[in-house]
Amino acid sequence: MSLLFVVKEGFSSIGRAKLPAAITVTISFLALVLLGLFGTVSLSFFDVIQEIRSRVELEVFLGESVTEPEAMNITSRIETLKGVREAIYVSKDAAAKSFTRDFGEDVVKILGSNPLPRSIKLKFLPDYARPEHIERIVPAIRAITSDVDIRYNQSFLGQIEENARLFTILTGGIGVLISAGTVVLIGYTIRLAMYSRQEKIRTMRLVGATGWLIGAPYIIEGALQGLLSGLLAAGAVYLIFDQLLYMYEPEVYKVIQPSALMIYPSIVALGLLLGIFGSALSVSKYLRVVSKR
Repeated sequence: MSLLFVVKEGFSSIGRAKLPAAITVTISFLALVLLGLFGTVSLSFFDVIQEIRSRVELEVFLGESVTEPEAMNITSRIETLKGVREAIYVSKDAAAKSFTRDFGEDVVKILGSNPLPRSIKLKFLPDYARPEHIERIVPAIRAITSDVDIRYNQSFLGQIEENARLFTILTGGIGVLISAGTVVLIGYTIRLAMYSRQEKIRTMRLVGATGWLIGAPYIIEGALQGLLSGLLAAGAVYLIFDQLLYMYEPEVYKVIQPSALMIYPSIVALGLLLGIFGSALSVSKYLRVVSKR
């Protein structure tokens, strides 16, 4: 009986306070749409960063003293180092062909011989294509063979990581602020609803109703508001990305679409959680104040 009462009260509470509930749902909807947009762009940004990291290369130029069998052995050993996705041995002939392909000139015909060194190109797993990891892998390569010249674009890697950190801080801070504002708004609406029904709550306390029985309907009310806001926000973000963006910017849509598919259910779940959390905080605070009277 008590559970049925709680559920019925939770649904009927919204009907008794249509205007505050409508205002809360509308503002929460706008906040969740912003979170959805920021979340989708953020995930897409990190996907791009991961793609860039997967293309980072480190070149190990071998000295003339290294024989061909030794070069193959060095390549195999380097490939076993932690974080290395692939180690490709480039012979002098392969280097000459690459030069011809890139510059349209045959280096052997120009100089009469092939001066290009043999090398090993390293590709890394995305999570290991970071300056701090590559700085650790360089001495590990030198421990395998000292007659090498190791080169990679250190400043480019540092810039990637700096931009990633800055973007994470920016989007994370905005997300926290919007989420906090949504929690406060839902909690404020629930508290107003509880104050408007003080006499009913006082009567329930006099007849021995527990805090759970008194507060649960308001938590359900907040959860319903959050769920409705989340569903509406997910629909709005879908229209923005899968309809408008697909129609006018198909290339951008291809980049963002995988992240958007993850965001739609996340917005709904986030709306529900924020609704429960905001209303639970408000109910808890109100009941603490009332119990001291």
